[in-house]
Amino acid sequence: MAGHSKWANIQHRKGRQDAARSKLFSKLSKEITVAAKMGDPDPDKNPRLRLAVKEAKGQSMPKDNIDRAIKKATGGDAENYDEIRYEGYGPNGVAIIVEAMTDNRNRTASNVRSTFSKNGGNLGETGSVSFMFDRKGEIVYPASVGDSDTVMEAAIEAGAEDVESDEDSHVIYCADTDLNDVSAALEAALGESESTKLIWKPQTTTELGLEDAQKLFRLIEILEDDDDVQNVTANFEVSDEVMAAL
Repeated sequence: MAGHSKWANIQHRKGRQDAARSKLFSKLSKEITVAAKMGDPDPDKNPRLRLAVKEAKGQSMPKDNIDRAIKKATGGDAENYDEIRYEGYGPNGVAIIVEAMTDNRNRTASNVRSTFSKNGGNLGETGSVSFMFDRKGEIVYPASVGDSDTVMEAAIEAGAEDVESDEDSHVIYCADTDLNDVSAALEAALGESESTKLIWKPQTTTELGLEDAQKLFRLIEILEDDDDVQNVTANFEVSDEVMAAL
């Protein structure tokens, strides 16, 4: 199994505990509010907001929550958040990118640095690992939407760059600047996606054994549990046997 993104998708499909789902909705709401505040509150006129709303719907976030997050931005009572990217290394040299939104840079930096150091990682400078990733659009469909040939044909027609299909899902990649157009074309051909978002796609991956995988997953889980952290990406790979043991 390659990549943190697919691991996160598997987590989602297996279901989340209520507390984790509440935290996920909180992070999605924050992105919607920030996107609406930075641009037009109408998703049709604001590409970033349109993507944020689409991802929230893909994660089954209630419409009332989405509308409330947009109104918060237009009501003038929304907090001011700084967007920060942290980069570092986890167990066995796995490269990690942490994207955060915070109203207190010192608090977030301290928490992220502490989490890395206490869980076998090292926080580096900005740019220390991001060169090992490509910024891409990622669109995920369930396997039930069609066979790999059908999805590949639709993806090529929509202007996508690559498709990875397995027994659970079809993961479609495109240039980051094309995500809105490609996702709209795919929606017309295949219906609503499970997830549509911008990601950091690893150029290469580091294969982990059981012990290192346990340490890395622990580090990622603690980072993701931080209210200021929006996304965590890592360039790891684990075998099916290791995944089963985990």
